[in-house]
Amino acid sequence: MAKPVVAILYDFDKTLSTEDMQNYSFIPNLGYTPSEFWGLTTEFGNKYHMDKILAYMFVMVRECKRKNIKLTKEYLNSLGKNIKYYPGVTTWFDRINRFGAANGVEVEHYIISSGTKEIIDACDIAKEFKEIYGCEFLYDEETKEAIWPKLAINYTNKTQFVFRISKGTLSILDEKKLNSDTPDNERHVQYENMIYIGDGMTDIPCMQLVKDKGGKSVAVYRQQEAHKVLPLVNDERLNYVCAADYTQNSSLEKFVQLSIENMATYAKLKSKEALQLQSFQNKHENESK
Repeated sequence: MAKPVVAILYDFDKTLSTEDMQNYSFIPNLGYTPSEFWGLTTEFGNKYHMDKILAYMFVMVRECKRKNIKLTKEYLNSLGKNIKYYPGVTTWFDRINRFGAANGVEVEHYIISSGTKEIIDACDIAKEFKEIYGCEFLYDEETKEAIWPKLAINYTNKTQFVFRISKGTLSILDEKKLNSDTPDNERHVQYENMIYIGDGMTDIPCMQLVKDKGGKSVAVYRQQEAHKVLPLVNDERLNYVCAADYTQNSSLEKFVQLSIENMATYAKLKSKEALQLQSFQNKHENESK
């Protein structure tokens, strides 16, 4: 019998990385400070009543053209190596995977980000994720430069990827299976076996969804910024808040380990009940013959 799957879903910016991913290299290469660049995206979005994610993607293309920087996939990939992470992130996945295996479950990791997928794809921890969902560009076949958003993930439509992961429908082209009715026993991941880790207000829809479906939602915060996530606790939109510390024996690790233990125990009980029910049905069928 296949092991039950526990899926940990992560935002990226300020959840795993210490800053927005564009802050490390992309924005400095344009000659801007982060506040100047993000100010431009806000100004542009407000002027045209534009979705914030589409606005920042447009400004990335526009400013690269103005600065004579070729916005290619290879260029964005090259920026992934400069991302900095919170303490313990680079060893987190191996520790959590081993803990899951010791408890009889398989742990899968996923990114659901409104950041730039091409940057995440080439970062040091990209190999740890079964799937990375992020905003992507379409590139001109001749110049190889970005010309249009291929995929834009805003804070609300992040939730579709929770459904995709649960059903095991990871391709964004597979809309039929995504929208079909899928019995619980046919799902790749049960909702109650999901843990969502984000950093605050932009993750509310996913946090609320996972929590309401029986999973666990966690908000991490940088030092001195706990006040930014406490309202989410007061509104009962998540289960737990803690410092963005992924090191061994940290509060975050202990919470995730406890959640995995509980999920593993519940999965075993459900499996035992299913076997007992099947045995009863088989016995009843045999007696009826």
